[in-house]
Amino acid sequence: MKNLITDVPGVLVGNAEDMRAATGATVAIFDGGAVASVVTTGGAPGSRMVTSLEPEMMSGQVDAIVLSGGSVYGLDAAGGTTAALCSQGRGATFGGITVPLAVQAILFDLTNGGDKPWLREPMKERPPYWDLGRDAALAAGPTFALGTAGAGVGATTAGLKGGLGSASARTSQGFTVGALVAVNAVGSATIGTGRHFWAGAYERDGEFGGLGWPAKLPSDAMALRFKGQPAPVTATTIAMVATDAVLSKAACKRLAIMANDGLSKALRPVHAPNDGDTVFAAATGRMKSPADAGLPPIMTELGTVAADCLARAVARGV
Repeated sequence: MKNLITDVPGVLVGNAEDMRAATGATVAIFDGGAVASVVTTGGAPGSRMVTSLEPEMMSGQVDAIVLSGGSVYGLDAAGGTTAALCSQGRGATFGGITVPLAVQAILFDLTNGGDKPWLREPMKERPPYWDLGRDAALAAGPTFALGTAGAGVGATTAGLKGGLGSASARTSQGFTVGALVAVNAVGSATIGTGRHFWAGAYERDGEFGGLGWPAKLPSDAMALRFKGQPAPVTATTIAMVATDAVLSKAACKRLAIMANDGLSKALRPVHAPNDGDTVFAAATGRMKSPADAGLPPIMTELGTVAADCLARAVARGV
């Protein structure tokens, strides 16, 4: 176990960055496809093809999930990822044509100080995201960088740099669960003005400092801290969880709903009006367990572990 989402069999992840522009993209590719769904809880989301992940829709499997900076400009990243997937022969075939499905969520990093010439001269300069999506897909593998990498390059939180985080764990039934997150939160990942993470109770093996929770909450612990006070700002934390269990789209929807609580364990506040907080859930189906992973007791553990992994991934990213 590498404590990465790629511990889930069938999941590969790649990053690509434009350091001058202070932005980037992260792509998770499913080797053989995955069943997936999504939950969006932020008030200002930006996404591509996510409606196809609803349980009642016909689409069966996805080939990749794209997390990107750039706000609406970043939606180009899925196009580059689709081209890379097509070149690799990934995707469904319709009339002899390969059609990959890459779904995407974006975060807002346009005001982080990077040089973004396409904002100054929109008819002359092309945003980099198509290229970033392609390069991240082509770089996908079992290991990848965290922190200021991929979609986390331009990410910030209230008071601290944001970033790309990941974590993994196994359930009592032997299923592997992993989380991947680009933390660009409007709120804070730490308690008050100290170094303790809100997610400290879920930490494993000192993965983000070993501080745990403070013995006593400081007096400023519950003071609301968020970016841009008192003026509103746009932020967004985008994430995915994955498992090797065999799940239906409806079960993936429930997994996404439960995993989303990991953001509430690790950040304060979350799901604000100007956030686009979005969490995908995917099942690669590589673990053929005698037990039905869709049964309520097993799903309850999968969702709980996924939420804990997501909370840990947030703290690791920061």
